[in-house]
Amino acid sequence: MKRRDFLKFIGVGAIAMTLGNFETSIARRKHRRIDFHAHAILPSYINGLKKLGIDAVAEEGFPLPKWSAEDHLKFMNDAGIDFTILSMPTPHIYNGDEKLSCEVAMEINDEFAEICQKYPDRFGFVATLPLPSVEGSIAEIDRAMKNLNALGFKVASNSHGIYLGDSSLDPIFEELSRRNSLVIMHPSPARILPRQGVITGKVMALFEYPADTTRAILNLIANRSLEKFPNIRFVIPHCGSFLPYMKQRAGAMFHMLASMNMMEAVDVAAGLKKFYFDLAGDPMPEEMDMLLKIADIDHLVYGSDYPYVPAAILLRKKSALDMELQSRNLMNQIYIENSTKLI
Repeated sequence: MKRRDFLKFIGVGAIAMTLGNFETSIARRKHRRIDFHAHAILPSYINGLKKLGIDAVAEEGFPLPKWSAEDHLKFMNDAGIDFTILSMPTPHIYNGDEKLSCEVAMEINDEFAEICQKYPDRFGFVATLPLPSVEGSIAEIDRAMKNLNALGFKVASNSHGIYLGDSSLDPIFEELSRRNSLVIMHPSPARILPRQGVITGKVMALFEYPADTTRAILNLIANRSLEKFPNIRFVIPHCGSFLPYMKQRAGAMFHMLASMNMMEAVDVAAGLKKFYFDLAGDPMPEEMDMLLKIADIDHLVYGSDYPYVPAAILLRKKSALDMELQSRNLMNQIYIENSTKLI
């Protein structure tokens, strides 16, 4: 073989090997089992809450759990999870000081980006937005996409009492829709709650989390936000919270209110079909079937809620879920096929 032909052969081989490795990498990414609901309790978050004067225990009725990348990776390995999308937990980082809240959001997102750069095959993140700050949120959307490789954005059900669907947030959601953004929602307690003498007002995860999620989603539907901002891919937590029950009740109430000219007519059932839902919480034995009353199976993704639930308990819950998914031949669809459509 002539030297020129040999070099050409080597060159073609190198290109083929490179393309093969690239295609293998793409295939590997496409076949990852993905966790859409997990949190990292970062020093920037803990320090940010202190700067803002927000007491997580007082607000949530539950202490912030400890987190480390190493512990999280061990849980992922034990659970058979290939890739996790990290998000900021609750409480939301807004106390009325817009400038400080924007600074804290930037610090948190920078730290998220550092972790994901260190473990690019295991972690991605959705950037925290300092809602209800319009200017600050739009600026952070641009920065997180351009500089930090964020997969999307995390929003609270309400931010300092302003709920998703409120018209004051429309410029933010217009920008998110323009960018075809993945948006992961997480509940945040309502500003005023009956905290004395009633257990549901003490520990937010018991009742107020699902209640506020439901409140926010109905507000999005009632204010036609899904029609105004059609390119946002919303992921709703905790098996849809109370939405399976509210589909019929809200549908009837919205129809009655529209007939009285108290609101525009909206289709609640059609609106709910547009959302994706994670299975964090207790999907087995009943909640997943309840969720399927309002959502199609191709809009369900896995969520663990690590580290708020201890790893040992999560592994038992996941084992029960996996047995059910295997019996329905849905393992690949829930963990892989549905998830890869979103990222």
